[in-house]
Amino acid sequence: MSEQPEFTGIPVAALDFYDDLETDNTRSFWSRHKGVYESQVRAPMTALASALEAEFGTPKTFRPYRDVRFAKDKTPYKTHQGVFVPHGPATGWYVEVAAPGVRVGVGFYEASSERLGRIRDAIVDERRGRQLEMVLEDLQDRGWTLGGDRLKTSPRGYDVDHPRIELLRHKSMVLTKSYGFAPIIHTPELLGKVRSDWRDAAPFVEWVAENAGEA
Repeated sequence: MSEQPEFTGIPVAALDFYDDLETDNTRSFWSRHKGVYESQVRAPMTALASALEAEFGTPKTFRPYRDVRFAKDKTPYKTHQGVFVPHGPATGWYVEVAAPGVRVGVGFYEASSERLGRIRDAIVDERRGRQLEMVLEDLQDRGWTLGGDRLKTSPRGYDVDHPRIELLRHKSMVLTKSYGFAPIIHTPELLGKVRSDWRDAAPFVEWVAENAGEA
């Protein structure tokens, strides 16, 4: 079994690669710069994911190719490199590098109608709903931003005047935190930051898994 390379930071060349790719998202560009992608983007992100695996689980390093079969935008390559650690269906921890720098994320990015119904019922429940509010408030105080797809109106069957109606409107719920171009992203210390962020956000991931029925 080969030893995993040590994570030493995200190279500046990784951000430059995606900056150029946004301008020239073509197969000819990719062919000329594939070596840069492999050594300056994929290798350090794989090393970062490997260093987190023992604590959080087996990571998935996403392929760089876009699925353009049903897309109006036919550019062939993703303009970011993401790594995801699942914890239940479409739920877990995330980290990515792109032209704007590095960001981390957690949450669920989609849900079946049954699964979303269970989550919404938990939000309505006073104990579990208040627990979620407290977790989200704590994370937002720590610099996380709450997002995700939301209904413009209230979900059918739920009181429009419910005190947690804004949470009930979510069809997906994700929290993100950006490090942008901060110098730390180019150093080994980024590993500790990502680990700390994912630990801080674990109560949210666990809440989703427990109340969506996967625990």
